[in-house]
Amino acid sequence: MYDDILLPTDGTEGLHAAIEHAAELATTYDATIHVLSVADTRNRFESPSAGISADAWAESERERAEQAIASTVAELPDDVTVERVVKEGVPKTEILAYVEDPGVDVVVMGTHGRTGLDHYLIGSVTEKVVRRSPVPVMSVRLDES
Repeated sequence: MYDDILLPTDGTEGLHAAIEHAAELATTYDATIHVLSVADTRNRFESPSAGISADAWAESERERAEQAIASTVAELPDDVTVERVVKEGVPKTEILAYVEDPGVDVVVMGTHGRTGLDHYLIGSVTEKVVRRSPVPVMSVRLDES
């Protein structure tokens, strides 16, 4: 049923519950987990007065993405097959593109479960993926501790 599971990560604290769900699916179906992190290319600080160059931003985002993948993979069982993937771009766009590219069967993502003004102002990458994904998306509430 599931051969390829996509587990997007941004290194957020509390992703443990989503990692556990992905690991359980992978173990049950002998599936590969694709741990994806997106180096966000939208540099909100790039301006003459902001003090951070486009190159410095891109490098710091790549390092953050690689660290997010490393910490996520460290929580997965050793007997699960893992693919590590760093993409550059806008997170929701890159996650959705990856879903279609290698033929992912299911996406497991963490969500903060924000509502009201927080949800309106911040939005949710998970919600956008849920709305547009051609495959099932399991959204797992992030640990609040």
